[in-house]
Amino acid sequence: MFQKIILASGSPRRREMMTRLGINFQYVTSTAKEDMNPETPVADLTIKNAAMKGYDVASIYDEAFIIAADTIVSCEGRIFGKPNGEEDIYDALRFLSGKKHQVTTGVAIINKRAGVCERFSKTTDVYFKKYSDSFIKWYIATDEPKDKAGSYAIQGKGCLMVDRIEGCYDNVVGLPVSELFERLIKFGVRPGGLNAY
Repeated sequence: MFQKIILASGSPRRREMMTRLGINFQYVTSTAKEDMNPETPVADLTIKNAAMKGYDVASIYDEAFIIAADTIVSCEGRIFGKPNGEEDIYDALRFLSGKKHQVTTGVAIINKRAGVCERFSKTTDVYFKKYSDSFIKWYIATDEPKDKAGSYAIQGKGCLMVDRIEGCYDNVVGLPVSELFERLIKFGVRPGGLNAY
């Protein structure tokens, strides 16, 4: 039985990952405002934001399984969401240079009609190389970091800053697809006609 899946995100990276898995889905961009309260633990913050986005879309599509996500980069007590301009990008990348930081993605799976609200988060450690101010200025000029949590895209030119990661790569891109897939299966959702589980 086909179950409607909606990705509550305008992120092209998340859409690409869902498509790569062969999941049949629609996408709707949520208008929910993200909370960036630094007093809230990062994992809780990403889960809260994902749930707000999910319920925003579920208020219109109550019969569908809504998948929503939120990604935050954190390092030494500071949190970095999407930057608000070049100064934010420079500040974030200067701070992260040569350091280990965490990328946390919170995910919410919601189906209002079925009473489903599954929430989880995943964290990956990312180690940055030491890079120069001239590199940061070059990277800013590429326009790649302007809409990315932490001001970089590991799947793009941002990989040049990365020494190594510990944990899930897809989580750094913005969606821990393996765990998401397992949760969908648990609720009887068979993405792409999958019947092997």
